[in-house]
Amino acid sequence: MSAGEITSTFDRAYRPTPIAIANRLGRLFRIGTGPITVDGVLADARGKAGLSDFGDDAFLEPLEILVDSINREAALHPVGRMIIRGRLVGVLVNKLVAQRTIEKHPEILDIPVEAPIVVAGLARTGTTMLHRLIAQDPSIRSLASWEAINPAPPTTRPPRKGKDPRYSQAAMAAKGLKYMSPGFFAIHPAEPDAPEEEVILLEQAFLTTTPEAMMNVPTYAKWLEEQDHVPAYQALRRMMQYLQWQRPGADKRVRWVLKTPHHQEYFDPLLQVFPKATIVHTHRDPLKTSASFFSMVTHLQMIFSDEVDPNRVANHWLDKIENMARRTMATRARVNDQGFVDVSYYDLIKDPMPEVARVYEAAGAALTPEARAAMEASRKVNKQHKYGKHKYSLADFGLTKDDVEPRIAEYRARFNVPYE
Repeated sequence: MSAGEITSTFDRAYRPTPIAIANRLGRLFRIGTGPITVDGVLADARGKAGLSDFGDDAFLEPLEILVDSINREAALHPVGRMIIRGRLVGVLVNKLVAQRTIEKHPEILDIPVEAPIVVAGLARTGTTMLHRLIAQDPSIRSLASWEAINPAPPTTRPPRKGKDPRYSQAAMAAKGLKYMSPGFFAIHPAEPDAPEEEVILLEQAFLTTTPEAMMNVPTYAKWLEEQDHVPAYQALRRMMQYLQWQRPGADKRVRWVLKTPHHQEYFDPLLQVFPKATIVHTHRDPLKTSASFFSMVTHLQMIFSDEVDPNRVANHWLDKIENMARRTMATRARVNDQGFVDVSYYDLIKDPMPEVARVYEAAGAALTPEARAAMEASRKVNKQHKYGKHKYSLADFGLTKDDVEPRIAEYRARFNVPYE
């Protein structure tokens, strides 16, 4: 289904009438307005799962800091607060189920996860296109959206696409997202059967930038940047092993394709846990990508809060973009660019297949005729602007070129990124 042009407007959040009514009633009767408590979400998770053992308790500190930041800073409306609290409980339920299953089947931790291909560039640089193309290769494993929404189901029956309950869950979640923010799919499509970002799996350790994309949690965000993220990537590898184990007959693939801009701040811990990874570093003019990403995050936060300042969002994420670029360049200097392959967004748009071939060569993988055919078929279906064209500008966020360019000038020069 195609759509028209989606323009960024932030004067007032779009709010479907039933959601607006629910928020008014929530405030009137104080439903969904009280603080989230760590003890409360832990108790709810244990009750839902019928389990009590989370494994180690290293996740408790980040969870406590996140919950405190949500309560003090996020300004969620009642429905938003209930959704966010439900997400926290859902992550904890998955931790409980995964812990129980791995205790019963310790062989899960012997499953090899070898040399993933990791697509990571600044947001809006073609990472989704490249990720989805490589994920079409029958010999490569990716995280499906229907798996990401519930990676540790209570049953271990081999799933069948379209019949696994998680597929229905993902389809309902996508419909819910489209209902609450109709224009969001033009910015970032979230289809139930498409490959998804594994940043969601990093929530198992509560060390992830997902919360600060969804809401205003600056205290948590600042704390996060100062932490050791090796435990988060160890948790990611553990979940990848667990997901492979769930499909024992059909899933013999040990090479994954991963993708999320989050990795750019944490390439060092990623490479410590996945030393044979091939990192695909995508590049596009940050003056163009920044405004697009600011728009995406602002739209996302407006789903959960009535108090979203687009200028605040832009300044927070401009700081992060600068930090991502700085940390990425430091890692690449340390490893002398070994394991990295640079891909230009402009080359991807012109013809992605030569770039895919370069990635495969760098990764030492075989780009088979079967894989090429699957990728070409996917290109015919997943066209750019499939859900509408996203229109945006730095001016929407009170910024100009002179505000942004000094922050990314070193990155632009280092990777010879042209102006768009």
